[in-house]
Amino acid sequence: MISYDDFLKIDMRVGKVIKVEDFPKARNPSYKFEVDFGGEVGVKRSVAQLTNYAKDELLGKQVVAVVNFPPRNIAGFSSEVLILGVDMEGGVVSLLQPRDEAIIGARVY
Repeated sequence: MISYDDFLKIDMRVGKVIKVEDFPKARNPSYKFEVDFGGEVGVKRSVAQLTNYAKDELLGKQVVAVVNFPPRNIAGFSSEVLILGVDMEGGVVSLLQPRDEAIIGARVY
């Protein structure tokens, strides 16, 4: 069990996908992302296994991501945030996102 204070240490924010590219160097099928989290966090880069979505379908989508992990090197690419998703039947990942349009940079609580 963790405390509520532990939960508050995880900084999850809403961002908007502004760029999606193929990432053939990744071990598992993945895309490279640029996500805009607004003024306080800015634009961050990430890698995510969301290839069951078309790139143009992801462009402009709002996503939820952890923004306070240290950058992680994934096949030579610095992934700065963790875009959140959940496993679905058939081995695909469903993107976690707000149901309604949220404020860019808003914190998840």
